[in-house]
Amino acid sequence: MAARTQVSPARAAAFEVLRRVFEQEAYADRALRAAAAELDERDRALARRLAFGTVQRVRTLDHAIGALGRRGVEKLDASVRAALRLGAYQLGYMDGVPRYAAVNESVELVRAAGPERAVAFTNAVLRRVAEGLRPLLEALPEGSAHEAALKHSYPDWVADVWWRDLGAGHARALMKAQNEPLELVVRLVRGHIEGRLDPEVAGAWHVERIDEAALADGRIWPQSLASQLVGLAVGARDEERTLDLCAAPGGKATMLRGEVVAVDVNEGRARELSEAARRVRATNVRVVHADGRALPEELDGFDRALVDSPCSGLGVLSSRPDLRWRAEPLPDLQLELLRAAAARVKPGGTVVYSVCTINADESEAVVDASRLEVDETLAEEWPRFRHPRRPEFLQTLPHVHGTAGFFIARLQVPSRP
Repeated sequence: MAARTQVSPARAAAFEVLRRVFEQEAYADRALRAAAAELDERDRALARRLAFGTVQRVRTLDHAIGALGRRGVEKLDASVRAALRLGAYQLGYMDGVPRYAAVNESVELVRAAGPERAVAFTNAVLRRVAEGLRPLLEALPEGSAHEAALKHSYPDWVADVWWRDLGAGHARALMKAQNEPLELVVRLVRGHIEGRLDPEVAGAWHVERIDEAALADGRIWPQSLASQLVGLAVGARDEERTLDLCAAPGGKATMLRGEVVAVDVNEGRARELSEAARRVRATNVRVVHADGRALPEELDGFDRALVDSPCSGLGVLSSRPDLRWRAEPLPDLQLELLRAAAARVKPGGTVVYSVCTINADESEAVVDASRLEVDETLAEEWPRFRHPRRPEFLQTLPHVHGTAGFFIARLQVPSRP
């Protein structure tokens, strides 16, 4: 009797993440924290790559498994489905992983999870996948939006939006970019750090890894270049009051100078926001748990406001692998929040509106509907990030700028006649 293959801790953790994401609708990052809590740094990094990569590529993987295994994945037992997806991801997208490891360890995951009758089936399907997966993936066309969506594993509606807003070439490049990890960037809060200072976004450092000691001490804050650009665009000053209407987890709020009132509608996230402010010693930040559309009356007369609104998140799909499968545009909510913020700002004050998405329906269309005057000097300050169609705004693009995709507008609240 052949000896059974031992499953590596990283693959076991990734398998658990897939089960939780697709069976229990868990968030991938939270599921990974739980599944990989006992792993060393190397195994944790591998588990992250395996789990996140499989979640990202699941549409393409399911198509290939169905074509090569001759049975749709929706008809399979959940443990078999997760193991096949995990094995296929390694075979199709990870160089340097031995075929036997990807196949045999996936089979052992099914053996441990049951049912026993599924073991031979999983083994047979994965061996067919191992033979035919790479040629199948390479042959997938990407001429149309929906073909590209299948090849690069996105919902059709996301492909439609990017085809419309960016054109076919940029849409394809964006799809590819958001299936790869972005460069690590942190905000230096105080002290010194090893890395490379960004030449355009003050305080942003490109680093090889996150210094856990510096993070725990509040000396750095992991934050994309684009996210830091939003905080800088607010232009808050020491003598002013600024309202941050959707402030959690706190990266942007704790960048702002002067008196800051940071609001979040979710009580748990508001607590996390308070902890973030304490950690980075942002004593100027006061946290308020409230709905930004129904603020307490006393929160009024601000010089500036930031509305970093909830959105579909189509600019951060690289770091949030499951988001593409649950994302939805939120233009009505965004317009409500933008108008609510403008109502609490003094006449002649400014409101920065930002969303971490690449979708005209949630960005320029919302600004246009607000009827607030656009401050066009924003794009003059950071011309590299100028919006490709609307030069009065900023739009960072992962495939162009190597950072998350954010839309940023700076708006003027009308002065009284």
